[in-house]
Amino acid sequence: MKWVSKDIETYSTAKEYVDTAVIPIYSVSFGNEMKQSASNAEFITLLTTYLERQFTGRLLLVPPFTYLKSDNQEDILQQLKKWEENIETSEFKHIFYITTEIDWKNFEKELTGSLIWLPSLPLEHLNDSQKISMVESQVKQLLSLFTQKWHENL
Repeated sequence: MKWVSKDIETYSTAKEYVDTAVIPIYSVSFGNEMKQSASNAEFITLLTTYLERQFTGRLLLVPPFTYLKSDNQEDILQQLKKWEENIETSEFKHIFYITTEIDWKNFEKELTGSLIWLPSLPLEHLNDSQKISMVESQVKQLLSLFTQKWHENL
């Protein structure tokens, strides 16, 4: 389910089946890093959209946690932990963070949810069918990871 009113309405009536929140994480940079920042965001957005399609009815795709790359990492972590606390109190059993930002691996143990780091795949020179093929391949790999995490907590 996506973060749109129609899906949230459906979620409200089927909460017991929707036990997973997926939070895309990406940074925003300006100047020399602007293009890479946009490329990372594009990749994560496309990937999480496809992931949501695979698990509609089981997960809620939350709006992305976005921050300025130049901000203090500890402050950013505290902000994300606030999101995590709110999501946990909303009865989600599983939280997955998906990012291309390698720095998040340093904070993985401080998060309750599961952090998934993926290297960003440059999509800018691919046509739409190539993008879809590449992203679908990544999503297939994530499917088994999600299933594994769900089974661990049974």
